[in-house]
Amino acid sequence: MNDSSWATPPHAGYWGPSDQGPVQGAAPAGPAYDAHDAQHTRPMPIVPDGPAYGGDQDDDRGAARLSGPLFRDETYRDETYRNTTVRDETTPAQPHAAPQKQDPEPMPDASQPAPAPQKKSAGRDLGAAIGVGVGLGAVIIASLFFVKAVFVGVIVVAVVVGLWELTSRLQERKGIKAPLVPLALGGAAMVVAGYVRGAEGAWVAMALTALAVLVWRMTEPPEGYLKDVTAGVFAAFYVPFLATFVAMMLTADDGAVRVLTFLLLTVVSDTGAYAVGWRFGTHKLAPRISPGKTREGLVGAVAFAMVAGALCMQFLIDDGRWWQGLLLGLAVAASATLGDLGESMIKRDLGIKDMGTLLPGHGGIMDRLDSLLPTAPVVWLLMVLFVGSA
Repeated sequence: MNDSSWATPPHAGYWGPSDQGPVQGAAPAGPAYDAHDAQHTRPMPIVPDGPAYGGDQDDDRGAARLSGPLFRDETYRDETYRNTTVRDETTPAQPHAAPQKQDPEPMPDASQPAPAPQKKSAGRDLGAAIGVGVGLGAVIIASLFFVKAVFVGVIVVAVVVGLWELTSRLQERKGIKAPLVPLALGGAAMVVAGYVRGAEGAWVAMALTALAVLVWRMTEPPEGYLKDVTAGVFAAFYVPFLATFVAMMLTADDGAVRVLTFLLLTVVSDTGAYAVGWRFGTHKLAPRISPGKTREGLVGAVAFAMVAGALCMQFLIDDGRWWQGLLLGLAVAASATLGDLGESMIKRDLGIKDMGTLLPGHGGIMDRLDSLLPTAPVVWLLMVLFVGSA
């Protein structure tokens, strides 16, 4: 192999592989040579005057840019040379180079039918949900209007079960061990104290429950103490303390009617939000917290609750006025929605859909108390302001 054949200057006729050798009698590209001089000229290495493209590493790239076939019949030989050498990526494509073969792009399959639009779904077993709701309503109404003490017992059972669900999910999903025993005992005492001694008794029971949680957790290793007791105090406030306001509503002379109004407005608000949101909902209310809730559903909750509030205050509550019911319904819709979003935030943080499976079609007890718990103090306060506490 003659090494000088790779050193053909940029103005040579063409660059070819060494097995072919230089073309005899080919006319050089430069205008300063004639055919006679070309026959007595042999290839010599050319030293460039200076870097033409920014540095020593670019000298070969400069030669590659200046080289090219002079005639159309030299195109294939030039292409053969480029295929047998390492071509710089910056070398521009030759105008007469043969096009490279590319894989054809996949064509869309026109035979695939378009997916059919999905119908809206409630996401739950409505039959089971309605059956469970009717059963719970019957128990509540029976205990509420016949023996108030029995209804207080219903509140206590709901509180204890709700605490069990909440603490169980915290331990399963986050490894947080909120002590259930002091929470259950303190929660039951809190509800009874609120019914017997009012708001003062509820606050004292709440403080004692928090203290019991701190002491009870000291019997275990100190690792995780702070998060365990913090979760315990939160659970004591979130479930039994808020439920205590239902028991305090019951102490009034028309306490049963007040509690019934509280339950009706909360249920109507949830029903209005569900019905309107399912039928007309298109704008998400809080997609990061609860993707199923819509602004249209919130409007439905407010409208339904305000109408129901006006009717209840006008016809059920002694000395009540319809305009008071409008304000009461508006407040209930707001607090119920915020309570539902708060519970959804907790469940999203835990990575679960429902707090439990005790109630078919509903989930757990806490999944039914999410709207009721924050609404209880709101209704209790407005009732006291509108018609008094007696």
